[in-house]
Amino acid sequence: MKHETHNMTKIGNCNTTNAALIRWVEETMELCQPDRVYWCDGSEAEKEALTSEAVAKGVLIRLNPEKRPGCYYHRSNPNDVARVEQCTYVCTPTEDEAGPTNNWAPPADMYQKLHGLCRGAMQGRTMYVVPYLMGPLGSPLTKVGVELTDSIYVVLSMRVMTRMGKIAYEQLGESRDFNRGLHCMLDINAERRYIVHFPQDNAVISVGSNYGGNVLLGKKCLSLRIGSYLGRKEGWMAEHMLILGVESPQGEKTYVAAAFPSACGKTNFAMLVPPAHFKGWKVWTLGDDIAWMKPGPDGRLYAINPEAGYFGVVPGTNSQSNPNAVKTISRDAIFTNVALTSDLDVWWEGKDGDVPTECLDWRGNHWTPGCKSPAAHPNSRFAVPMTNNPVLAPEANDPNGVPISAIIFGARRAHTMPLVFEAFDWIHGVYIGATMGSEMTAAAVGGVGQIRRDPMAMLPFCGYNMGDYFAHWLKMRKLLKHPPRIFHVNWFRKDAHDKFMWPGFGENMRVLKWIVDRAHGRADAQETPLGWVPGPRTFDLTGIKNFSESTLEKLQAISLEEWRKEVMSQEELFLKLYPRLPKELIFQRELLISRL
Repeated sequence: MKHETHNMTKIGNCNTTNAALIRWVEETMELCQPDRVYWCDGSEAEKEALTSEAVAKGVLIRLNPEKRPGCYYHRSNPNDVARVEQCTYVCTPTEDEAGPTNNWAPPADMYQKLHGLCRGAMQGRTMYVVPYLMGPLGSPLTKVGVELTDSIYVVLSMRVMTRMGKIAYEQLGESRDFNRGLHCMLDINAERRYIVHFPQDNAVISVGSNYGGNVLLGKKCLSLRIGSYLGRKEGWMAEHMLILGVESPQGEKTYVAAAFPSACGKTNFAMLVPPAHFKGWKVWTLGDDIAWMKPGPDGRLYAINPEAGYFGVVPGTNSQSNPNAVKTISRDAIFTNVALTSDLDVWWEGKDGDVPTECLDWRGNHWTPGCKSPAAHPNSRFAVPMTNNPVLAPEANDPNGVPISAIIFGARRAHTMPLVFEAFDWIHGVYIGATMGSEMTAAAVGGVGQIRRDPMAMLPFCGYNMGDYFAHWLKMRKLLKHPPRIFHVNWFRKDAHDKFMWPGFGENMRVLKWIVDRAHGRADAQETPLGWVPGPRTFDLTGIKNFSESTLEKLQAISLEEWRKEVMSQEELFLKLYPRLPKELIFQRELLISRL
């Protein structure tokens, strides 16, 4: 039907009578003035039609169906290839609510600026109405979102990453409680790029980008920044954590959540394949990136993965590092900014097989092995449905979630941090998570070995003051009769020759088994200044090449001198957050100093 003011065409059935949603869509139509409005329904027929349209417009390239059935290639603007923290804002009513680790602006001023950028921005374009669920249908934790976008790439990616379409209207009903997300590509100008969150309004506006992390608004925007704000208000937790299940040969299942900053092997751990020595053991993936967790009626902490797909970094993915990921992305995937071969397959650094003699790099330029620049962008991505995963947990769609027995914090540290240790209690565990950090490259921070503090791997994703976030973690303990045990791991410790001491990948199962056994109260541990550590001969090292008990001892060694420096280096973040920093964490730091 025609919209008289701007001669807009609505196509597709809206499939909802929700007055608040329809009114908001109409207001946004008036603002953005699209030529037509398409209401997505999530059907297979719609997927085929939109995919064909994207291919015809050059947004997607259909890959070789014999090598990559159902797969497509997308190349983004070279100035738009990653999340942009400097352009990301949390606009709470007061600056103090957002805290010193977030960019802030007055909400009214930012709305005015963004509406100015969006005014008429969709003329000549289609506005897609994308209803979606974060979480399984019927779960008390599941949230409804609606994204209005002028990007067909976003529509097809949201279909992969969320439960998109009519199913969202079923959960929403006539409620006004849904996330309002607006995305306008504009001209992909980095000078006019904003990803802005209004937590008090449950709203997100993203302009000037078409990179997934900035424009798939169900992902970091709703699932973490808005989610963490809502979780604090409603008594649950939105965390940057994978969720996995460990099943013993006897059928006992234990569920673990783990928070790792980027480049610390998060997806690899979520899809871990136990080594041959662990006959009969299985690891199931519930999620590789985000966990929403809430106290259950039995006093345990229950978690769901709100996503329906994986948006993973491709380079380095191979049959050694992550065989399950290789199988998962073999079909029905959207690849972004990898290299494109002459036979319409994809390639990236670290991929199995031979390096191609020539291909097109992520910019579309001719590339050969002699080129200095990489063929695939270091942050090139795949988006793929979780149903492709051969070890997808049977509980992935359980609306009740799974009970979490252990929470793991991890980081990339060449020194100082042992392979694994366990917190003494919940408050100590919160301190461990609050002070965790990874070593960055010289290019990132100006000096090898410098530590970037990333509390709970949430520094870029917490939607309110981080001091209050720590307080929320402490408060959650009072709601749990059986809290998970908390651990810290470090797969990346190096020896005097700058070589990794621990083999990692599937061998991480040996550490995971000790964590599971500790969670069930059946494994020995020794007390150290840092926490509980595995006793001698706890790990069965059978089958690990060139690895000995003495190497394990060095991996677990605690240098008092290094740890005194570590404690001092924690001061910077604590001082920044001091006005809202819970006194319990200051006390934990004093206790650690006294133990050292």
